[in-house]
Amino acid sequence: MSDTALVLGGGGPVGGAWLAGALAGLTEAGIDLRSADVVIGTSAGAVFGSRLLAGVPAADLYERQLSGADAVDLPVTLRQTARFLWAALGSRDPQRSVERLARTALSAPTGPESDVFDTVGTLLGDVRAWPEQELRVTAIDARSGQVEVFHSRSGVPLLEAVAASCAVPVVWPPVTVAGRRWMDGGSRSTANLQLARGYRHVLAVVPIPRAVGPHLSAAEQAAELSQDGTRVTLLTPDRAARRVMGRDMTDDTRRPAAARAGHTQARAMASSVADVWRG
Repeated sequence: MSDTALVLGGGGPVGGAWLAGALAGLTEAGIDLRSADVVIGTSAGAVFGSRLLAGVPAADLYERQLSGADAVDLPVTLRQTARFLWAALGSRDPQRSVERLARTALSAPTGPESDVFDTVGTLLGDVRAWPEQELRVTAIDARSGQVEVFHSRSGVPLLEAVAASCAVPVVWPPVTVAGRRWMDGGSRSTANLQLARGYRHVLAVVPIPRAVGPHLSAAEQAAELSQDGTRVTLLTPDRAARRVMGRDMTDDTRRPAAARAGHTQARAMASSVADVWRG
């Protein structure tokens, strides 16, 4: 087994703010997140994982949430929400659920794919190259509904890989990368912990514990890894964090409070995280 895997989940602008705060809190407590043998990023986690491995300090990522930088204009209508829920909740079978969601995403009236690339490009800042450390970015094939992974050897630019991972179904169109259509990597698992199988120690920082639909939660996936002998630490928003985050993960006004909540929670859990990370 390899040693350490850092798993960063998706969560939209608000969940991403909580994630940034958590990363900063853990780093301030002396936990070297960049020492991970692999970073697995999904959606917002792909954005922050890319920036972290590119050398952007976690403190800077956190401060940008507090200052209102990195804002994402992602208005979601009631009609879009209804279409998303109808598709994702229309089957009790996980594969059929994600296939329904993919078909709906492919047919939904949205803006152009360039909206996704432009927004993700802004969030990445000047980060465009794959890092030297192993970064894996998840996305869902909109034709098959299967999760796949982009990495430095995939022959795909980092921006395109992260855009594929962030293409929220129904709100944004599935994006075309390497001749295929892709949608948000969190569509069937918000963190994709299953991809960390084979690592001794896993730290998963997951803003949204469960994807919409009949899919395994992050806690259930963590339990499966533990059964294989992996030591897993799962950090998800506590009650106080959930209260300030609210239910609308696109509400930009909640980002500073969400970031502070993530920071506070991570500092409080830092000692238990360090025991696993260094063990």
